[in-house]
Amino acid sequence: MTKWRITCIVKTDRMNPHERIKSIGGKDAGGWQISVASAISEIRNGNSFYVIVDGKEVDVIIAEHLGHPYIKTRADGFHPNNLLALPACPR
Repeated sequence: MTKWRITCIVKTDRMNPHERIKSIGGKDAGGWQISVASAISEIRNGNSFYVIVDGKEVDVIIAEHLGHPYIKTRADGFHPNNLLALPACPR
């Protein structure tokens, strides 16, 4: 199992918070970027993702909205959506 730190995101033009993130990325292993669908598949296959919020590791989990899976951070008492607060990934 691999655990990857998410440090950036690519947003869609949709306003629904369950559909706002198109892909995620990080600096581990020389830099990477994958789609949300791929991230969901990775989590289901036993790998994991996390973000750092105020110096603490917060896990990314799969949630569902109207039957559609999406990713979000586990409730941690910080920002309502730690993923949406991340900076944009470089192009």
